[in-house]
Amino acid sequence: MSTFLRSLAGESTESAPIWLMRQAGRYLPEYRALRQRFGFWEMVQTPDLAAEATLQPVRRFGVDAAILFQDIMSPLPAMGVEVAFDPGPVIARPLRDAAAVERIVVPDADELAPSAMEALRLVAAESLVPVIGFAGAPLTLAAYLVEGKGSKEFAAFRGLARSSPAVLERLLDKLTDDTIAYLRGQVPAGAAALQLFDTWAGLFDEPTYRRLGLPRVKRIARALEPSSIPLIYMAVGGGHLLDAMADVPCAGISVDWRTPLGSVRRSLPGKTLQGNLDPAALLGTREGLLAEAHAVLEAGLGGPHVFNLGHGVMQQTDPDQVAALVDAVHSFDRRRPVPALAGAIP
Repeated sequence: MSTFLRSLAGESTESAPIWLMRQAGRYLPEYRALRQRFGFWEMVQTPDLAAEATLQPVRRFGVDAAILFQDIMSPLPAMGVEVAFDPGPVIARPLRDAAAVERIVVPDADELAPSAMEALRLVAAESLVPVIGFAGAPLTLAAYLVEGKGSKEFAAFRGLARSSPAVLERLLDKLTDDTIAYLRGQVPAGAAALQLFDTWAGLFDEPTYRRLGLPRVKRIARALEPSSIPLIYMAVGGGHLLDAMADVPCAGISVDWRTPLGSVRRSLPGKTLQGNLDPAALLGTREGLLAEAHAVLEAGLGGPHVFNLGHGVMQQTDPDQVAALVDAVHSFDRRRPVPALAGAIP
């Protein structure tokens, strides 16, 4: 079994497996070559292009897992939601009242992003490392559906939670049903693990998160338990939600760079920790990158750890920095920690 899956099974492996969120993307020249010919949404919806984008960083860097090249919006068109990208997701008709929420449907499982399932089958047939499937958490999907696009404040979304909580909860329940079907479908298509991204969970205080977000995340996790596929949950900006996240029945918790891993391990006993290098570390010097990576690796000792960034790879990242990071993480002996990573790169 791979170190990635062993770690998610609760084993403190001899070296930390590494994969990176947004490891397929605009920082790679081979990806940019594809994007000169095809639009982003076109690539997402074309199985062979999505599969190629997924495999590019695996071939280049030798990471320990591939993550399917898709978007958290992928299952939403089947619900009757019109999605475009400019450059981020834009919802043509935001859902801000009961009538709008009732118009969206929860489709049959085989209608949910069939191109994503085919891409996953293509990747699983070729990849030598485990393939991670994923979905957006209901709270995060609802943030886009209500607001209409990304936002710093998400005023319409947060306002709806106060002005019409029943409307928002109805939307969240529909998205939960959709997400369960979408993630379940990825298992027979070839996913070896799943990640649930809750990008905007950190917008809320703990009591509101416990009311709106946590029950749906727990329902998704429990619905996946019969598949025995490990689930990783990530709530970005969720350091204040750790006590609540401890209740999620999942294998791993992914942590952003704002919260030290050592304190997280105390708050989340029994969970595999994933993370949590600041993506900006890849934009600095090699020496600084390796020092920051070493600190994360040291903080991850004492239990199972999957090395990752605290969020996605930035577009400005030099691929050589990623290669150096992967080599350094693989060189770090978690049984006999080396004093520094500087000597790990020739």
